[in-house]
Parts: sequence; structure tokens; C-alpha cells
Amino acid sequence: MDDIAIAIEGRTAAEIAASVRALLERGALSPGDPLPPVRTLADRLGVNRNTAVAAYRLLSRSGIVVAGGRAGTRIAHPAPVAREGFATSGDHEVESARDVGAGNPDPAWIPQPTRYLTALAGRPVLYGEPVIDPELEAAALAWLSADVAPADLRLTLTSGAVDAVERLLAQALTRDDAIALEDPCWLANIHTVRLAGYRAVPVPVDAEGMTVEGLRAALAQGVRAVICTPRAQNPTGAGLSERRARELRAVLADHPFVLVIEDDHFSLLSRQPFRSIVGPDHRRWALVRSVSKFLGPDMCLAVTASDPHTADRLSLRLSSGTTWVSHLLQRLAHAILTDPDARELIRRAGAHYAERNAAFAARLASIGIQVAPGDGLSLWVPVPAPSAHVVDELRRRGWIARPGDEFFLGDAHAEPHVRLTVHDLTQTEADALVADLAAAIAAAG
Repeated sequence: MDDIAIAIEGRTAAEIAASVRALLERGALSPGDPLPPVRTLADRLGVNRNTAVAAYRLLSRSGIVVAGGRAGTRIAHPAPVAREGFATSGDHEVESARDVGAGNPDPAWIPQPTRYLTALAGRPVLYGEPVIDPELEAAALAWLSADVAPADLRLTLTSGAVDAVERLLAQALTRDDAIALEDPCWLANIHTVRLAGYRAVPVPVDAEGMTVEGLRAALAQGVRAVICTPRAQNPTGAGLSERRARELRAVLADHPFVLVIEDDHFSLLSRQPFRSIVGPDHRRWALVRSVSKFLGPDMCLAVTASDPHTADRLSLRLSSGTTWVSHLLQRLAHAILTDPDARELIRRAGAHYAERNAAFAARLASIGIQVAPGDGLSLWVPVPAPSAHVVDELRRRGWIARPGDEFFLGDAHAEPHVRLTVHDLTQTEADALVADLAAAIAAAG
């Protein structure tokens, strides 16, 4: 440890943190290595103890170190990252296990692109041309402008909602800026915020969506951005009520320059009306709608409506790399979304997901588990035992589920949950899963 203390340099918290990062990158530090106590480091560098504390705090927020109380501060071990799209079955793969944690749409309810591809032929698109295909731009403008209160808006295309959110935050925030996230929260947003070095401020979610007191407390902590899911909140399935949306708009009215990002990922599939927390006078805002839930995850396209200032800065974030989304992809999305048959299939898909989730919730009620089906592709199922234990027991019975702990920002979790994606199960499979869940809860309790 004495060698490490001597190697660390810097006079400010940022310089000290950067020095530790450099030592880790060069291999002078490894996961699990202890760092000097704060007082020892401060004395060696000749800085105030609070400066050393601030440096360690910066490193902790970035996930580089972990504080162990009396055990001291150590270089963090890389932790497995939970990702959307598939669940992990643990250390030992289970042969023929059924994945009910992935959160994927059902391919049978996604319009097949084959019939539209032949109509996409045209002249090549070259540099310097409009980044949004004119026909898609007109359709997208009609789709989004009906749901935004501010009259002045611009459209931007990105390669999916995650790309949009990441770039929206990057154009407005710098490392260590605070951002309000729903708690529990969509995994991609958690990772985006942590990897960029922002400070996540959790805002609890209840049956009506993001809570008013939670948002008010986050704003009091100086958050510079808010990410809200107006409907089909992932993982809970909650949607904003009209009353809750109105109350949140009132809270945000005193903070017009806080960037508000609304991620309406379920849009055309939702059985709930869209309710915005952005008022007509809010100055920094963005509404993001991707097509992945109803046209498939491989259709990496999202449309963002935002205020002109945000749109200009978002365009700058795009200009240094991929300046546009493929026009072939744009034309394919437009061809599908303007086809009445495809729109009818998407409408029926939304009804299918809602009906299957409601039917499974009724099955759960038979074993004493009350679930509000909500909106979205999955169910947020309360369990009377630690969720990780329940998931382990389900895995032993041939099911790969998603533990609710993965979706929380802090250590203090509410009632344990598991997230289950059940819309593509047969009746026999659904009955078997309910029976196995009851057995898993009993074994884990």
C-alpha cells in the first residue's frame, strides 16, 4: 500500500482520481487492491483530507472503487452486467430451460419486412443530403407533434432509443452531473448513466408512475435531467395517470431548463393514453419513440421530437460520427407503418400482450399473488422471498427469470419482485410456470 500511496499524484480531487485511473490502466493496480486510507493519502500529497475524500467519491461513482467501511477502499472487481433482451441462467446453463426474463416481443406479431423490401429501390443517398427521408419526416411529425405541448419542435433520428437517450444526456450533462431516474428503472438507462459517470438520483415509481415527492426531492438535489417513461414503465408496467402527469408538470414548471426526456418505447402497442409531464412553457425537453417493440429490435430507429436548442445540440453529437440513420431503414419503417394491414397487426399485437398478461395475472391470483398487469411486454411479480433466491429455484425447475434486484438503483429495495415475460407461453406452459413459481417461493422462503 505504501508503494501505491507514493505512486498516486495530484492536488485536486479530479487529478487524484485521474491518477488512480491511470495506475489501473497501466496495470499498477488490479481489482481487489486496497487504496491508502484517506488520511494517509492526504498527508502524503499535502492536501486537505476532504480533497482525498472527494477523489475517492469520484472513483466510487464511476464504479472504479468500492468502499468497505473499516475494510477500506479497494479497486472494484468488474461485475456482471445485466442486459435487456435475454436473461442469464447463472453459472451453470440449464439444458432446454425456458427464458421468461428476456422482455422480447413475439416474432409472430411483428410485421414481416419481406413484402416491403422490393419497393425500397431508388437512387443512392449521398453525403450532404437531408438526414431524414422526407416521407418519414412528414409521418413522424404528425405522429409526435400531436402529443407534445410546446409548439416549437424539431425532429431527429437516431439508431434506437438507447442511442437517443445517451446522446441527449451527453449534449446537456458532464461527468458527475445528477440525473433523476425512475426506481426501479430500465436496465439500459442505468448502464448509460453509470458508464457516462453521471450521478443517478432515484425517483420511486408507484402504480401511477414517477412519484411527485420523489421528483421534487430529486430536483432539490440539483438534477440537470429527468428520464420518465409515461406508459409501460419497465419493469413495473405502470403508466402515468392524468392526475399524476398534471402534478409532475406543476413541479417541473419551476425548473424549465432541466432536460426532461420522455421515453415512450411502447407507443403504438400501448393500451393506455399518452400523458406528458412536459408543460407548454418547458424549455428543454425530448420525446423519444423507437420502433423496436412493434417492428423488432433489429429495426434500430428512433424518432425524437425536442425543442430547437436540444435538437441543434443533438445534431452536433451525431455530426462527428454516424450523421444519419440508413435511408433504406427509414423507408422500410415508413412503408410498414403506413400500411393499413401492418398497423392493424400492431394494434392486435398490443391487445394480445395485454390479454396474455392479464390471463397470467389471474393464474397468479390462484396461488395468492396479486399482480396488476399494467402495460408492456412483461409482468412485475411480487414474491414473499428474496428475488435472487426465487430465480435460482426457478432455474432449477427449468425457467430463466429476471430478479427484480437488477432494476433498482440503490441498496434499499421495496418488496421483492421478479420480472416475467409470459405472453408467448401456451396454456400448459403458463400453468406449469405458476406451479413452479409457487414451489420456488416455498423453497426460497
